[in-house]
This record gives sequence, structure tokens and C-alpha cells, in this order.
Amino acid sequence: METKMLNTPKRLFLLALTPLLCLGFSLPVSAEMEEIVVTATKREENVQDVPVSVTVLSAQTIENSHAVGLEGLQALIPSASFRKGNTTRNSSVVIRGLGTISFSTAAEPSVSTVVDGVVLGRSGQAFSDLYELQRLEVLRGPQGTLFGKNASAGVVNITTVRPSNELEGSVDLSFFQDNETRLKARLSGPIGDQARASITAFKGDFDGYIRNVHTNETTNGYDRSGVRAMLEYEPTDKISALFIFEDYDATDECCTELEGLPSGRHPLSEALPNSNGTVGGVADIDLEQRLIDHDFTTITLDSTSAYSMQLDFDIGDMTLTSITAARTWNNTEIREGDFTSIGGDATIPVDFGATTFQLHDVGPQEWRQLSQELRLASPGGETFDWQLGMFYWNIDSERNFTREASCQNNAGQNDAILAANPGLTCNANDIVSATAFFDTEFNNYALFGEGTYKLTDNLRLLLGLRFTEDEVSFNHNRLSNDPYGRRGVGVQPATGNTNYSNKTDESNTSGKLGVQWSTDALGMFYATYSQGYKGPAFNTFYNMGPNDVLPIGAEESDSAELGWKYTADTFLLNVTVFHTEVTGYQANNFDNSTGVTITRLTNAGDVSTEGVEVDFVWQPSDNISIGGGFASVDAIIDKFNCPLDSITGLPPAGCSTRSGLDVPFSPDLKVSLYGQWVIPLNGMDLIFDGSFVHTDEQYSDLPGTNGTFSPAALLPEYDILNLNATLSFNEDKFRITLIGKNLGDESYATTYSGDGFRYQIPRDADRYFGLGLRASF
Repeated sequence: METKMLNTPKRLFLLALTPLLCLGFSLPVSAEMEEIVVTATKREENVQDVPVSVTVLSAQTIENSHAVGLEGLQALIPSASFRKGNTTRNSSVVIRGLGTISFSTAAEPSVSTVVDGVVLGRSGQAFSDLYELQRLEVLRGPQGTLFGKNASAGVVNITTVRPSNELEGSVDLSFFQDNETRLKARLSGPIGDQARASITAFKGDFDGYIRNVHTNETTNGYDRSGVRAMLEYEPTDKISALFIFEDYDATDECCTELEGLPSGRHPLSEALPNSNGTVGGVADIDLEQRLIDHDFTTITLDSTSAYSMQLDFDIGDMTLTSITAARTWNNTEIREGDFTSIGGDATIPVDFGATTFQLHDVGPQEWRQLSQELRLASPGGETFDWQLGMFYWNIDSERNFTREASCQNNAGQNDAILAANPGLTCNANDIVSATAFFDTEFNNYALFGEGTYKLTDNLRLLLGLRFTEDEVSFNHNRLSNDPYGRRGVGVQPATGNTNYSNKTDESNTSGKLGVQWSTDALGMFYATYSQGYKGPAFNTFYNMGPNDVLPIGAEESDSAELGWKYTADTFLLNVTVFHTEVTGYQANNFDNSTGVTITRLTNAGDVSTEGVEVDFVWQPSDNISIGGGFASVDAIIDKFNCPLDSITGLPPAGCSTRSGLDVPFSPDLKVSLYGQWVIPLNGMDLIFDGSFVHTDEQYSDLPGTNGTFSPAALLPEYDILNLNATLSFNEDKFRITLIGKNLGDESYATTYSGDGFRYQIPRDADRYFGLGLRASF
């Protein structure tokens, strides 16, 4: 099998670690662990009783990480990877090597993100600041029965802190190097006898960590603010209501792509990478690169307004739950696409060699989302526990996207226009543009049910079924803004103006079947077979062409899973073995139907993923806790389709099905460990906490049609160590924390973005320190 080499001794060591961890329960018992509650089955249950493969990050673990957003937390989740885009709308989460990477506005993620019971239409909405989190659950594998169509690879389930029964408040202020400041304030408490409320506000700003040698300013910083308000109301002992409002605004100079390999676009620039390029098939990536030379700043503007209402009614022994939500998300992408400060300066034609070109993009988009879920649940602990539900979801979006780029005539594309207009030129400094206006709409209707039937005191049958109806539609109009209708670099001429529209619908029935066996001495075992479904799509984007008008079929998955959950007084151990097959995998595959090879979103083919996952928590004493896990995953292409030539109808010579090659963002091994040690002192506590993460090398792009990867797409492995030291006073009412991030100062890249040189290198790829202050009452 052609894939990246795995460090076999490292894998054997970690697999050997699994039985050794079982010995934790034989150590002297000096503490009893608190129950870990999750809502992975849309009921509050002990994580050790849930027959689902799930990683849980507690409020304490999340707070100790000092992560700005989900990108920082994913390092602590062994089976999850993060694809960093140049804007939040283009970023995505990958679980077990499966996830959708697409720029289309009419395609959905394979990993669903749920916040307080509300499904988010786009994963990027969750990549903002995370604050007041009670816990974060990552459900691995298809979760479509309860969570819907865009959960074919898994679910990120986020629960925020509820209002308190007593008046309390807190203020958190933290400072980091490079002029980064974060402030958060919270007030919570009762309002009369039947209601409780809370309000949390935050403000954060950061100058950035990348220097632009063209402007002598730093970039890749942010300026963000937000507020979240909650009201819990219980008018009777049988009725409860939860109202949530959230408002968020961000201006991020993000996410600038760095030149990690020589591009040749500005040979005299101060920002050239310290790299020999690709030598002997190995890319010499400059992971220490923190310089750019741009005349156009990449910026993402984000704003979100969200409202939700959850009503719970006790009807006899049953509970009826209604969750109604409305969200508006505005995202504007401002992008430097030529990656130089001299693009568009030359008074000679673009030749993609000695002459650089300009390419600047501006693309605002608005999403409007409405969802309604009704769910009827039996009381827990019965012979037959069940849930029945209905779900409706609508999201519509509008986007306009303008590209201003150098005129292009390297192959005579504009000769006829130039001949008809004497004196007209088509040089690099002749800037042309076009604007695309496109809208999309999704409608989703679903009926679902899930239950467990007690066959004996120790054996349960697991059942689930979901029927889904999808409707997707789009309109697309692209107009040249050039008075002569000239073609530019990445800009279609007036003859390429569009007026496209289409719609499609599809229905699906997916299910889940399994058994759960509970023992007193050995813990709980389960085996499940589950199906996942991700609805149809269209490849709507700025430069879409006639072939993109056709619908893209649904993506379906079949997954088998064996799990073991062991519980002792001070020790929890969860082990999962899984195998998943995906058909109709939606990915940006190569296509040659227009006579020019490009990548476009298609049903690329079939993929599969299998592996072993381990999670554990150990609390050997009241003052020491340790947790973590690892994922050993082999995610590969089973068979990809070859693009067909537009004239011959045949695949290109040498085209490979790419069978056995890796899918992107699927490191063979990922390990995370975290822990906390509390040392009681006279009148105070000294607290040490930290985390360690190892991520194997991974590809950040699909292999080409010839069955080989670009050497530039292989991201090196890395190890990250974070440590914090805290002084806690007056029964934890006051805290002072020294924060240390990436103490080994090991640089790494999270994404290769293409063109043979573009990389995303995050803030956490540098060692830096901070100081946190907290006061509470």
C-alpha cells in the first residue's frame, strides 16, 4: 500500500500501553472520580454507560488549555484534525480521516457541529472564540440517527454553562506576548423563585505574529467581541424553558498563507523562505517562516446573531422537548491571492514566469438559518428506553464575490478584443475584474427514532432509524466588470458571463443496530453497525462552469464498531475498534471535462477508514488527575474516478484510481495527554497543569490523477508541550496563572494550500508565554 510510513515502534508502544493502563485500578484508592455526564444520545447519561465512541473535554480541561477556539482544542482530541482555510468559512473538522473540504456554498460538512442542541449550518461558525463551555464532546463515526444528515463522519457537541442557583460572578483577564489581550466577565444568579439568568461578555485583541515586510506591520491578529445571555425559567415542576441569545463580531487579519517553499514570484523579496525547495522528492518546508511581502491584507470579517429556545414538558413519565433556533452569520473574505507586493506592477504581459500578476478577492456572504426539533422521550432506566423526533432545517445564503486581477493574454486569449480596440493593452498592470452573485438554499425534513431494549439485566439491543428528505437549489450570475470584456488571471471574460440555476432533492433512510453487554467486573462492551448520510450538493463557486450545474450525489457511509468501557473508582478506560466504508465521497477531485485539468467538488469515489482509539482518565489521588488517549487510524482511498476528456470521453493516459493512498488530514497516529496536580499550601493552592500532543506526518491534499502526491503536501510530524502554573487564593476566588505554550518551540504547519508553496502556520507553532488573572465571587 502506497502511504506514508508509520513509526512502528511508536505504534507498538502505544498499543502496549492499553493493557498497562488497566492496572490503574489496582493502585491504592485515595479518591473517587466524579461522574462524567454527556448528551451523546440526547439524554444526560454517564459517558461509561453510552454505547458510543466519544471523547469528552471537561470545563476544567478546556480552561487549562487557554485555547482561543476549536482549532486549539482539537489538539487534545486524538481522532480529530483541523483543516485551516484562509477564512473561517473555508475551514473544516476531520474525524477519523473523514471530512468535506470544499469552497462551495451549496455543500455541507461531514462533521456536524452542535451548540446547545442547535445544529450549525457551517462548521466555520464554531471556529470563533469558545467561552463558558461546560463540556465538549466529540462523537466519532456516523451519528446520523439522532444528529442528522451532516453527521456522516461524526459530531462535535458543545454544551455551555447554565445559569447558577446562587448569585455569582467572575472576571478573567489574560495577557500574552505580541500584545495579545483577552477579557471575559460573567454574572449569573436567580431572578425570583422560578428563573435564573446569566450574561457573559468578552473582548479580545491581538496584533499578530507574522510581519509584512512591505508595510512593516504585523498581521494574522484579531479584534473580537461578543456577548451570550441565558434565561432558565420553570413556571411549574413539569415545564422548563431555556432562552439563549448570542452576538459575536470579529475582524481577523487572518489567515495569511506563508511562502514555505520558494515560489519564484518575487526573487528579491526580504520574505523569501529559508528553503532549498523540493530535493530528491522531499519538500524542504521553511517551518520557521513568519514573513510575508503583500500589498493587500488578508482579512476575515465575522458577525453572528443567534437565538434559541428550548422547552421541556413532562407528559406523564415522558418528556417532550422542543428546540427552536434562528441564526444569522455574515462572513466576508478579503484575500491576497497573488502573494506578492509587486503583482500588477509590470507594464508587460503576464507570462507566469518572469512577470508576476495581481489577484485580489473580496467576497461577503450571509447565511440565515432556521431550525426546529421536536423530540418525545421515555423515562430512562426502563425495559425499553426510546426517543422519537421530527426535525426541520432551512438555511439560505447569498454571496457576491469580486476578483480584481491582471489581464491575461499569454495564449492570445484577448487578441480579438485588442485588435478591435487599437491602443488597448493587456499587460500585468491592466487590472480587470468580474463579480459573481450567487445564492443557495437547503431544506431538510427528518423523522427519527432510537431506542434500547433490555433483553436481560446485562444485555441490551440497540436500534435506530432516520428518514431524511433533502432539497438543494442555487442561482449563479457572473458578470464581467471590464468595459471591453477582457479575460484576466482567474477572471472570466464577458463571453463567460453566467446565468445558472438548478435544484435537486433526495431522500434517505439510514439506521443503526447493535448490542450492549454490561458486566460487574469487566465493564461494558458494545458492538454497533451504523449508517451515515450527507445530502446532495452543487459545486457553486466564483468561477463555476457549465459542468458544475449538475448535482453532486449524496455521500453514504457504513460503519462497524466494537467498544469496551471499563470503570473503576479512580480509573476510566475506553477502547474502540472501527471500520467505515464511504461511497460517493464528496471531495475536490481532478476533472478534465472542459479540456483543462482543474479540481472541482464531485463524487470522487470510495474511501475507507479503520483503526483503534483509546481514551482514559485516571485520578490516583484527590489532587492529581491524568487523562488522554491516542488514535491509530488508517484512512485510505479505495477507488477514485478518473476524469474524462471532453473530446474523446476517455480518461487521460496514466490515470490512477489511487487505490491504497491516504486521504488528507489523516495522521496514522495522534496522541494527547493532559493532567493537573494541586499542591495545598498555607492558605492557598499551587496548581500545575499541562498537555502533550503528538501528531504524525499527514498529507494535506489528495494525490494527483497519476497516483502520486505532491511532496509539498506532506506536513511533518510534531510534538507540542504546554505547561501552566497557578496560585489559587481564598478558596479559588482569586487566581494568578503563568501560561506556557509550546515550550519545546516546535514549529509545524496545519495546512498546505496549494501552488507548490502556500502554508498555514498557526500562532501555537511558536513558544510564547502569558499571564492570567481571575477574580470571582
